[in-house]
Amino acid sequence: MLKVQSDMASHNYHNQLIALAGIFQASHLVEQIAKQGQAPTDALDTSINSILCTQPENVEAVFNGLSGLTIGFNILKQILERTGSQPTHTDTIRYALTLIHLERKLSKASGMLRTISERLTQVQDQVAHFGVNHVNVMANLASLYLDTVSTFRPRIQVTGDPQYLQQQTNADKIRATLLAGVRAAMLWHQVGGRRWHLLIYRKRLLSALNQLGY
Repeated sequence: MLKVQSDMASHNYHNQLIALAGIFQASHLVEQIAKQGQAPTDALDTSINSILCTQPENVEAVFNGLSGLTIGFNILKQILERTGSQPTHTDTIRYALTLIHLERKLSKASGMLRTISERLTQVQDQVAHFGVNHVNVMANLASLYLDTVSTFRPRIQVTGDPQYLQQQTNADKIRATLLAGVRAAMLWHQVGGRRWHLLIYRKRLLSALNQLGY
């Protein structure tokens, strides 16, 4: 989750956009699970698998290509194109901005980063046996999130339908997906992304999105 190859550190809008799409996809999946009790399996698998990609050759490899990030790209485009005061994906935006903030705190906690790396090795073994979307894998990642990122403030307050939020399998999926969002936020920072870029470089990010066909 924490290492990046030297050639990945290229600070360009293409790489930043991919990582940013990862953040917003994870955030939107959390919103969907909380409000609908489910999320698209392919997109969820892409986000969860990204946590386990610890030594990628490039940014795209973190997400096994770009096809699994379609939701993230589309949501990001809708947000960047928004004009006026009409709210768009407010919960998704709230989650994304908080994840970016929490990642900065995590980046300074060396002991916690070591814990995450060690426990992700165990999760990788579990995935090899059961698959990435198995309930035990989700529960393990959820526990890792609770023991690490969730200890920082502010804690992310997920809002949704109580009948879905109270189901343990959904709670585990939400926490595992939030961990995926933190992973994407770490990647975003590694390739030069900064929170203020969302405002200052909005047009450049939209241009990069258009070049990708979104």
